[in-house]
Amino acid sequence: MTILLTGGFGFIGSAVVRHILATSDETIVNVDKMTYAASPAALAMHAGDPRCIHIQADICDIEAMRMVFRTHSPGHVMHLAAESHVDRSIDGPAEFVRTNVVGTQVLLEAAREHWAALPEPAKSAFRFHHVSTDEVFGSLYPGDPPFTPETPYDPRSPYSASKAASDHLVRAWKHTYGFPSFVSNTTNNYGPWQFPEKLIPLVTLNALEGRPLPVYGKGDNIRDWLHVEDHAEALVLALMRGTPGATYCIGPRQERTNLEVVRAICATLDRLRPDAAGPRERLITYVKDRPGHDFRYAMDPSGAEAALGWKPRYDFETGLEHTIRWYLDNEAWWRPIRDKAYAGQRLGVKA
Repeated sequence: MTILLTGGFGFIGSAVVRHILATSDETIVNVDKMTYAASPAALAMHAGDPRCIHIQADICDIEAMRMVFRTHSPGHVMHLAAESHVDRSIDGPAEFVRTNVVGTQVLLEAAREHWAALPEPAKSAFRFHHVSTDEVFGSLYPGDPPFTPETPYDPRSPYSASKAASDHLVRAWKHTYGFPSFVSNTTNNYGPWQFPEKLIPLVTLNALEGRPLPVYGKGDNIRDWLHVEDHAEALVLALMRGTPGATYCIGPRQERTNLEVVRAICATLDRLRPDAAGPRERLITYVKDRPGHDFRYAMDPSGAEAALGWKPRYDFETGLEHTIRWYLDNEAWWRPIRDKAYAGQRLGVKA
């Protein structure tokens, strides 16, 4: 079977591609626009593999998407391509609406046309898996139960609003056209190959360089941290076992405040690569909070665990050390990014 995957050079997408190629005989057609966060190096180990086909194209281009479906006739679709950084969505929301909303609508239409023309049993077996975020549910507070598939949507940022809109489109295509689509929502991911604008790689690299470690507000905002390799496994299981119209909340039950995460990074780096100037917690710097900053995200993954037969393998401490060791060992990847593409400057300040 051929799987069409969008955003396969991204952080989560590349982890999914690596997982599929390592654990199955499936062929991957990776459609990626190659924006600033795309990393061909994340799949360099599969260069030349006939089961890994790369196509540079924009999911907003309907003719390009139709051509991909005509040429490769995928049996499944995994839609991960998205603009995903909240701070960037504050500075420039239009691109988030274009990619996350319009792009999803275009891909749905191309996929629906392809699906409608499939013969049986391929038509009944076809699935469209849309990968989303817990941020569409809004903000939790101390004592609130975690998000479930029944939690009402309440997005608070341009990013989460664009993802909420795309989720609604996917569900509308299921109910209106009978299109076999479903949604998974997940918590904050971390791990190797993550573009260094996100919290864990940003703090890790700043700490290595002796630069300030920015913490929004008091650092008491809470996130539920999932290792990207655990997420990739869950996403593939969902693709193979998922039910059209369903929603799968994928999370690890590992909530931490942002300040706890930053302190854990400092402690791990101090142990793995001590700094002669002293413990790296001295670098923690409290900065003005992000506009509209949601207080807490957390998922109840019990439904997904039961339906998919999945549980995360990494606890947060083990996964964090695995991630930090990877960044220590792969400066050749992140150094050019820091020098030329993103030096760690503050984003999301226009509001």
